[in-house]
Amino acid sequence: MATLLSSLKSTKRDHPPILSVYGSGGMGKTSLATEFPDPIYLHTRGENPPDDVILDEAAFEVTSFDSLLDILGELVTEEHPFQTAIIDSLDGIEPMIWDYTCERMAWDSIDSNDKGSPTAFGKGYLEADNDWREYISAITELAQRGIYVVQIMHCETKMHEDPVVDSYMRYRPKLQKRACDLIVEKSDALLFVNKRTTLKEVDKGFGKKEKKAEGSSGRERVIYTDERAGFLAKNRMSMPPEIPYHKGRGFEELSKYIQGARE
Repeated sequence: MATLLSSLKSTKRDHPPILSVYGSGGMGKTSLATEFPDPIYLHTRGENPPDDVILDEAAFEVTSFDSLLDILGELVTEEHPFQTAIIDSLDGIEPMIWDYTCERMAWDSIDSNDKGSPTAFGKGYLEADNDWREYISAITELAQRGIYVVQIMHCETKMHEDPVVDSYMRYRPKLQKRACDLIVEKSDALLFVNKRTTLKEVDKGFGKKEKKAEGSSGRERVIYTDERAGFLAKNRMSMPPEIPYHKGRGFEELSKYIQGARE
């Protein structure tokens, strides 16, 4: 007689990861994403790859949440040459999800200050979680089909409330907090791309010192993979805390830590 123990499986992931990449403008987020193998570029209005990156017949403008779900569904069910799906950007998709939620619920706004509104006190964002989960389910199916998913986000600085120490400012993805928490939770890695800055102490006289950025600071770009006080990041792939990013070699470096990475 078969037992439940006979159905045990390995926890080893046998499909590509879901990656989220964020940073400020000009850091190379999109360039990094397009280094992944055979990408399709799903972009919102205003987002474009760098001029030196040409994606022949591989770009699709997402104009609504429905259109995003449709193209993701086709990537799961139809035959195609793509091995990577780039979503640029998630903060461009977010208002589309809010519109979708409002239409589904017959609301005028996702967030109202009116006490009598069904979306007051954050209840609109709570309902939008259901549509975010539908999106997450779609990209999870895509990854399980063997396709890399690379989500791009811009960044913002927010006050971080820490119960152990005083509050401080940190970088985080430019998404509403509930949505950000969902995306971070379901990503195999949240990568923060930024320039490395090193400080040195300068003697100002009279016993006073001041920290200033060194002249070479800001030239080296780094992919940060672990959370620090100044930014949110994570990974489940035993990546080192910092990976130097040289344009054209980003995927080469990341693939060292991705199980079964393809080129």
